[in-house]
Amino acid sequence: MAQTENRSGLSRPAAGLIVAAVLGFSAVLGRRNAPDSTHPRTRRWYKRLDKPDYTPPDAVFGAVWPVLETGLAVGGYRLLRQPATTKRNVAAGLWLLNSAMVGGWTELFFRRKALGPSALAAGAMVATGASYVATAARVDRPAAALGAPFVAWLGFATLLAVRIRQRNGEHG
Repeated sequence: MAQTENRSGLSRPAAGLIVAAVLGFSAVLGRRNAPDSTHPRTRRWYKRLDKPDYTPPDAVFGAVWPVLETGLAVGGYRLLRQPATTKRNVAAGLWLLNSAMVGGWTELFFRRKALGPSALAAGAMVATGASYVATAARVDRPAAALGAPFVAWLGFATLLAVRIRQRNGEHG
């Protein structure tokens, strides 16, 4: 029997609520693990790590992530508003996975100080992020375009995470 597809996407309020909940949860996790003045032990540990010369200053991280997360939010919203086809559902699932992985990465790197697993997780995020962009492109090109900077940044972040792991051992 052929699969019946829903020809309407989620309502604006439902799509907005899902995006806010998913990215809000990820942001709470990230904030909980941030190496800033509210987490002095984490900040000291992070500052002491031997990092490559191309590590951006803290202010760059603070400026880049809101832009990337805004792109993910708008892209996720656009996808959820599309008709519920198999392609849309796969793209939305990959969006959800990547959004959740951002918060999970901060848990590995900053809270658990697990440099090896966090480097592996960053690499996995590049793969799943690229899959998200490729899948979203078949559903909503602007959503895919909004995810491309996220994948590019993840590629850089993976390189950085691998080098930090190589320079500092497993737990820095």
